[in-house]
Amino acid sequence: MKFTINASLIISIFFVFLIFTPLSFANALESKTGVTHSSKVWIPEEEFLSYFDSNGIYTVVGNVKNENNFAVIPTISVSVKDDDIMYSNTIQHVPLAAGKEIPFKIKFPEVIGNTPILMPSKMTFDKTEKEPISIEVFYDKTLIIHEDGHITGKIQNTGDKTIHYPKVFAVVHGYEKVLDIVQNMNFIEKIGPGEVVDFSMYPDPSITSDIYYYSCFAVTDSFVRPVYTERNGEKFYFRYDSGSWYTAPQFNEKGTELTMRTQNSFPIGTYANFEFPSFSEDEKFSVFVNNELKKNIQSIDEMKNWHVAFNVEPLESGEIKITGFKEGYDPGDAVLIPDWIKFSAAWWADKEIDNDVFVRGIDFMIKEKIIIVSGTSDEIQNRELIIPEWFRNNALWWSQDNINNETFAKGLEYLINHGIVQV
Repeated sequence: MKFTINASLIISIFFVFLIFTPLSFANALESKTGVTHSSKVWIPEEEFLSYFDSNGIYTVVGNVKNENNFAVIPTISVSVKDDDIMYSNTIQHVPLAAGKEIPFKIKFPEVIGNTPILMPSKMTFDKTEKEPISIEVFYDKTLIIHEDGHITGKIQNTGDKTIHYPKVFAVVHGYEKVLDIVQNMNFIEKIGPGEVVDFSMYPDPSITSDIYYYSCFAVTDSFVRPVYTERNGEKFYFRYDSGSWYTAPQFNEKGTELTMRTQNSFPIGTYANFEFPSFSEDEKFSVFVNNELKKNIQSIDEMKNWHVAFNVEPLESGEIKITGFKEGYDPGDAVLIPDWIKFSAAWWADKEIDNDVFVRGIDFMIKEKIIIVSGTSDEIQNRELIIPEWFRNNALWWSQDNINNETFAKGLEYLINHGIVQV
């Protein structure tokens, strides 16, 4: 059944939804099966679900709420049982400000059974510092659900600083149930103080006839999907930002070509922006979709990462191949360092995040053997002691590639040997 409602009714329903989502509503759900709770960071049961999308890809969506009086970085783990095989996926989301919420979506292309079972989600979080982003959605007649189920609207930067790469998310509702999680399809490079920008969102075509209203609009200032695959026997980390999906990354034997599955289920064009670590100034990338050459823009950022950006056509799906990676690939120090760790080190050096969040990155590097610290176990056990200021300088220099992994690891080893950080 198709429900047709006008913009004013959409807004009315949305504000009714807001009125009935206080802490008391959250507490009423605490005893229900399948609800993730970690202090006051949680995923409501009715906002955690799965479906097969229009291309037959098993899709899991959810909505994380932060009811603490401080910001958090949520990490969500989702598992699906397909016959006798368990598939799991973990994502670390963007910082979530106090009292805010953020949806997520995870694709499982490897699930091929007819009756997969979605297991209860698991979630942890790290306390961090994050002011609410100064972007507001206009809840007025410009927020419109169109006949085909997609929605358009406007956002405004109400702060005094330019915000780069904002993302708009929303929860899509049917009659008395959640159907999907969506994000803006159009690329927004930046939004200056006072500036107003249009956005558009498309739900999966498989559920468009059941859409009733949208709610839980959330805006973030950054959101990229971290991915890794194996390249010449080593882990290769990269990230991408897109309105489309890319899965099953795989390099060829020489490590010069990266192939993935691509899926844009929507009857509208979108974009993709891939970020790869740079190993040579001579790397020149080409993008092919289903063996057809696609025009792309290549650039390098201040962290010496390549960016390969291109437009995605409506309903563009199949195989994507990116060529031009340096042959004779030698990972060295830089390749095994995911950029989010170096960004974290820089933020910690500037006291923008606390010790706990920074040490989490150290945990990851020790577990993944990215840095080798003699005499350590696989996890840092004590995060309560004060880390000296001189190590902040090391972290900043390391994040800027002014010192190498070995020098940084020696500083960390000093902290461990003197009981400042215990393992």
